[in-house]
Amino acid sequence: MGAPTLAVSGLRAAFRIAGREIAAVQDIGLTIAPGETVALVGESGSGKSVTSLSIMGLLPRRVGRIVEGSIRLRRKDGTETELTTLDAEGLRRIRGNDIGMVFQEPMTSLNPVFTVGEQIAEPIRIHLGKSRREAALDASRLLVQVGIHDPERRALQYPHELSGGMRQRVTIAMALACDPTLLIADEPTTALDVTIQAQILELLEKLQVERGMSILFVTHNLGVVAEIADRVAVMYAGRIVESGPVAEVFPHPRHPYTVGLMRSAPRLGEATALKAAGTPLPTIAGNVPSLAMLPKGCAFAPRCSMAIDTCRTAVPPLHQVSPSQESRCLRWEEL
Repeated sequence: MGAPTLAVSGLRAAFRIAGREIAAVQDIGLTIAPGETVALVGESGSGKSVTSLSIMGLLPRRVGRIVEGSIRLRRKDGTETELTTLDAEGLRRIRGNDIGMVFQEPMTSLNPVFTVGEQIAEPIRIHLGKSRREAALDASRLLVQVGIHDPERRALQYPHELSGGMRQRVTIAMALACDPTLLIADEPTTALDVTIQAQILELLEKLQVERGMSILFVTHNLGVVAEIADRVAVMYAGRIVESGPVAEVFPHPRHPYTVGLMRSAPRLGEATALKAAGTPLPTIAGNVPSLAMLPKGCAFAPRCSMAIDTCRTAVPPLHQVSPSQESRCLRWEEL
């Protein structure tokens, strides 16, 4: 498959809170091949967004930093760049140009005082050096590509004049304006209804095929993962606990947390049947631990029915359970 578009290894990012430095993600290893979609999955607070913000160089200054690790990106010109060594200006040249990002809520990522056409055209002018007229024409073409009709009129509108689905399409057009090699989509369908969700996923797949770009898709929705991803990495309490091809992990999960997530996903008709039987919906007992007070050993052990004493003494390593699947569980063979 050639050299990866993105290669993350040993990534540790931390935040300084009340005089303490607390690790938000630890020992993150992730690769994305050209044209591949990798999904990052987990409950809220598991470290998914911090991982994506670390890659983008968007951790909040003064309180957040990358402590150690490597983030290597293959850029549009074929060169490989270590992102952790770049200064603010170096990262600015890459963001929007070689890496595009679609955020969860378009109303917070779009500027309310500029038209959507101006906002799509801005990275084209900055990174590609085109004139205002050329950038405006490119913005109209991008609006058509993301499924927005009458682009000349829409380009002159402000974000509040568009529907939620159209705003999300605009943010996708912005992210793709400079034809990046990597697109990071941070829960881009969470705020949308099911019909628009399906349209956005179909759009991303179509654009990926046309452009050959890699996608890191951050989500907590396993249905979305099954729909769009080639491989999946499951995160818990700041670490990847299982990873592998979706076609292997979903039918044969090798970590109790992945099993719990899949059992918790409601199935058609299941809720009605369980309610009629007086049985509660399946859930994972307990709560995600605070990153400031992680338990010793496996962070999932307090919630795990399979935990043994050894699980509580040291953080389990990633076990190679197959040529393409890994699990951070001592008892993966019993699953």
